[in-house]
Amino acid sequence: MEGAEIEYVKRAFDHNYIAPVGPNVDEFEEVISAYTGVKYTAVLSSGTAGIHLGLIILGVERGDEVIVSSFTFSASVNPIVYLGATPVLVDSEPGTWNMDPVLLEEAIRERRRLGKKVKAIVIVHLYGMPANMSEIIRIASEYGIPVIEDAAEALGSRYDGKHLGSFGKIGILSFNGNKIITTSNGGALFSDNKEHVQKARFLATQARDQAPHYQHSHIGYNYRMSNVLAGIGLGQMEVIDLRVEQRRANFKFYKENLGLMDGLRFVEEPDERYFSNRWLTTILIDPDKAGKTREELYLALEDENIESRPLWKPMHQQPVFSSCPAFLNGISDALFAKGLCLPSGSNMSDTDRQFVLDSIIAVFDK
Repeated sequence: MEGAEIEYVKRAFDHNYIAPVGPNVDEFEEVISAYTGVKYTAVLSSGTAGIHLGLIILGVERGDEVIVSSFTFSASVNPIVYLGATPVLVDSEPGTWNMDPVLLEEAIRERRRLGKKVKAIVIVHLYGMPANMSEIIRIASEYGIPVIEDAAEALGSRYDGKHLGSFGKIGILSFNGNKIITTSNGGALFSDNKEHVQKARFLATQARDQAPHYQHSHIGYNYRMSNVLAGIGLGQMEVIDLRVEQRRANFKFYKENLGLMDGLRFVEEPDERYFSNRWLTTILIDPDKAGKTREELYLALEDENIESRPLWKPMHQQPVFSSCPAFLNGISDALFAKGLCLPSGSNMSDTDRQFVLDSIIAVFDK
């Protein structure tokens, strides 16, 4: 927290707007749209809620299929199952670790050959790194399949100068406590399609029909953000550029000091089109060259009270999704086996970073 957040929260109390309605909600939506360049925004209780509503808006129903990145957090996939649809898991490309466009097209062709109905594609911008959106949008357009961009980890990231979430039919953000900015809990759905966002707001407020009494013609959800949390979000948006700068500074520090070590590798922005917010700095450890495994480094850092974490375990390895159709190339399996997320908080001091660095070097010097 930077301090301005409390003033917006106080405004919510002063105006007596505590529920999921009020001036902070309206202004937060306007600020997100202005920052991302996407015309309309609905702020919600979570990014997961945004994906769920996005799938409903795009017409996903029981028996349909939705193509989704396998290398991601389960929240990208769970809402597909909420609707009775089947996730079709697609592996990663080596450059960005995001969905491989070649495998995406292979999956579309194969599912169509089998007579399956692919209703949507959910693209995840992993750890803030943009996916190859020019290829993905080209393929999606060719086959007439709408794209939802899961930019939960990628606020502040851009591809070819455009903010992530602005390429597909619908974009999703998360403001969970671990994201680059936070409202404690929360998320957003945004789109250039006004009707999509209006429908999201309608469904997120229990789908109450316009009537003097309580009347419902559709199943609704309690997914709107409160005016209090939107106030926190307004304060956070005042420092989003600083947060991106701080996260990228973490990456630069680690890369400059560890990038030449044998067996350690960082994921790079492939070319000038890619700009990552570097939400988390991640490394790959080749045990044959480094002499240590990912697990050994993880445990050694834990002994120093330094929190690190393995990369996402791919969805095709998860028991709950292991029976889903999957188009694999081994990339995400290797990333999970060798990858580690390093401490990347926006509030890391020079002393903090140096302590982490010294601890990592000590492990490989043993």
